[in-house]
Amino acid sequence: MQSEKLRLRKIQRLAYEIMDEMHKEKNQLELHKFIPIIDNLARAIGDLTDSTGQYSLDYVEEKVKNAHAFLFSKEKVDIYS
Repeated sequence: MQSEKLRLRKIQRLAYEIMDEMHKEKNQLELHKFIPIIDNLARAIGDLTDSTGQYSLDYVEEKVKNAHAFLFSKEKVDIYS
């Protein structure tokens, strides 16, 4: 199993790719595409901001991977490779 630090770096990389892609100048992206992306990212942030400090790295990984896959219209990325 990878260290938590490495897993967080990979999640961060995916999040930055999402930010970069959404800020690129292009024709209007289909608005329906944003709904599942925003939903998955909001769920990941919600889990990370639990007031007790308890969060599931597995859950956060899954939600960020889902958002990334929706945006780039591809299969879920293998965060472990």
